[in-house]
Amino acid sequence: MTLLIIAYLGGVLTILSPCILPILPFVFARAGEPFVKSTLPMLVGMAATFALVATLAAVGGSWAIRANEYGRLAAIVLLALFGASLLSPRFASTLARPIVDLGNNLLNASGGGRAAPTVRSALILGVATGLLWAPCAGPILGLVLTGAALQGANLQTTVLLIAYAAGAATSLAVALLVGAKIFAAMKRSLGLGDRIRQAVGAAVLAGVAVIALGLDTSLLARLSYASTTSLEQAVLDRLHAKPVGGTPSEVVSNDAIIPAADDTKPFRSDLPVEGYAPSFDGAVEWLNSKPLTKEQLRGKVVLVDFWTYSCINCIRTIPYVRAWAEKYADQGLVVIGVHAPEFAFEKKIDNVKEAVGDFQIGYPVAIDNDYKIWRAFENSYWPAAYLIDAKGQIRYHHFGEGNYGRTETAIQDLLREAGSQMAETPPVAPDARGVEAGPDLANIRSGETYLGYGQAANFISPEGLQADAPQSYSVTKPGINAWGLSGTWTVGKEQATLDQPGGGITYHFSARDLHLVLGSGAGAGPIRFQVKIDGKAPGPDHGSDIDADGNGTVTETRLYQLVRQSGTVAPRTFEIRFLDPGVQAYAFTFG
Repeated sequence: MTLLIIAYLGGVLTILSPCILPILPFVFARAGEPFVKSTLPMLVGMAATFALVATLAAVGGSWAIRANEYGRLAAIVLLALFGASLLSPRFASTLARPIVDLGNNLLNASGGGRAAPTVRSALILGVATGLLWAPCAGPILGLVLTGAALQGANLQTTVLLIAYAAGAATSLAVALLVGAKIFAAMKRSLGLGDRIRQAVGAAVLAGVAVIALGLDTSLLARLSYASTTSLEQAVLDRLHAKPVGGTPSEVVSNDAIIPAADDTKPFRSDLPVEGYAPSFDGAVEWLNSKPLTKEQLRGKVVLVDFWTYSCINCIRTIPYVRAWAEKYADQGLVVIGVHAPEFAFEKKIDNVKEAVGDFQIGYPVAIDNDYKIWRAFENSYWPAAYLIDAKGQIRYHHFGEGNYGRTETAIQDLLREAGSQMAETPPVAPDARGVEAGPDLANIRSGETYLGYGQAANFISPEGLQADAPQSYSVTKPGINAWGLSGTWTVGKEQATLDQPGGGITYHFSARDLHLVLGSGAGAGPIRFQVKIDGKAPGPDHGSDIDADGNGTVTETRLYQLVRQSGTVAPRTFEIRFLDPGVQAYAFTFG
């Protein structure tokens, strides 16, 4: 129920995001029409179609992506006809008879014809709008889509997507009620009914053009990258936690050690009890330790860190988790890393073992390939930290990077509560370098971008994304936060695989750091590549996995740091060209 509420509120907040702009003309064409027979069916059609399309995206497969492409094309044609009908009611009479009927239906839906608007015509318009609606994936929609990625298409995913779409429909309905009054007043006072209808028609055609050109997922995604993120995160922080008493542990803000008020009484932390911790029985294997049970951990303070080894946010958290494990081991802290894979290659235990060695992780790691521990904790994030007290109760959690001082204070509190007599010490300050260094949050204007068709966005190669089939791609200079392929690639659900040498990827980004998750296909050896920034060798702006000339080699499947701007951070055009075939590219991340 909590997730349903979160999804619904996330949809309500979309009205504040610029990503809603392209479909507003289609929606506001309903202003002034009967709500039950016109507005409501249109919003229902939009919400239901969006939920269906998004559910199909979780299924994956070439048939799903092609069906979506054909549906979008049909919707663009249909809505263009709708806009033209608004501009000129005589337009429909110049078309063939079947098109005339369709045009009349759409014209009736707009109220521009003589017939009364029908439920059917409004529903058709809503379906077309739902096919074209691509809301920005903020924290809440990202939560829903992450669940779909982990569990595939199922009833729960569809219900959550319907709740999200229903929230958006609710806020749009409220906006329509207000807009209807404004339009009615303008018609009465100015006598400009025809002009208003024509202006709406022009806006509809403009919206169709914006979506057809892909500007709805490039320019508007950039404008709205941080517009509702803080509001959505506040909703998640408010509703996701389930404390038994007190306030959620995220609101603890004092980074200093809290001493006992009375030395004669045992210290008692004011961290709330959020429930009893589940077991770790779902792990398929343990690294650095034998399997640990709840009974073995009783009396210890346990820090559970959910991570996956190619996640940049997880990588930047590891130095702190590692430092806490070393600093507080003698005080009774046990750190357990729960490795829950995001990509298929992260399910290979040998890959995880290599990553554990590379990151110098010495604490126990539970391999959660089946997401049983993930689900037992009702977790939805990478990274995520949960603190369990000596009685086996969850007392604190934190999602994402940052707030390290707050988390360390919570660790100290629970250790003191368990009887530790530790002296006050400053918080850890690990010497994180390279890819482990913290992000430059003030200058990040680009978000995580997947190259597999399952979650790809902002793709601008003119050939279009072809699923599960070799395709020769080309790319010109992309706009900000857009990317494209060059050469012959086969794009799968999770990754793009280069079929012939010489192919490349171009991305126009804005951030200090650029990372790319790369690997090699079966039978492929080391894969050489060269990076250019704005058409030149990176020089001092090279990342830790390439040299100043931009040369590097893919030797294993992991995250590679390819750019770290050394001076003023500015939008740059990144290009990578692979000299050997067989590379697999998964996702861009930024810092």
